[in-house]
Formats: sequence, structure tokens, C-alpha cells
Amino acid sequence: MSEASWSDTTKTPAIDWSISAGLENVARGGQDIAEVTNLEGAVRAWLALDQEHQKEARLTIEHPILLDGIAMSHFSGLTIAALAEHLPPQTSRA
Repeated sequence: MSEASWSDTTKTPAIDWSISAGLENVARGGQDIAEVTNLEGAVRAWLALDQEHQKEARLTIEHPILLDGIAMSHFSGLTIAALAEHLPPQTSRA
């Protein structure tokens, strides 16, 4: 009989960075307007925010993903930071 084990890849399998995502609670031009983009773009936009705006931001995706063994579709603060740790390398655009 074999034992089941949790590895990092079973806790957080490959993330589909192309799924739709909305970054909310971020003021743009004096208004709070949600940015709708793909998950990778939303997380990278969050990384570019100052710390105060990062704390207030909320990220919602079109369907749950597994992050550290937990199915999630809404992220804020530290959970967005945890998601950012899994970002693929950024490719330079020509």
C-alpha cells in the first residue's frame, strides 16, 4: 500500500494565468474602477501598486484555482502576494 503525500505541485498545480480577473478597490483617475484583464496582468498590476493600495485591492477570478491546497476565487493583501510568488517569468516584448 502506498501513502498519499502532498507536494507543492499538488497544493498549487499549474495556474492558468490567462483566465479573466478583476482588480478592484484601486483608485484610477480619482475613481474606483475595476481593471478587468487576465490573472497574470492583474497580479502584475497589483505588484506595481504602493503598499497602501495593495492592502485595499481585491482580486476576483472567473473560477477557483488551488493555491496552497485551498480552492480560491477571491484574493486580497497577503493572498495576492502568495499568488504573485507563482507568477511565470515575465517575457520581454519586442
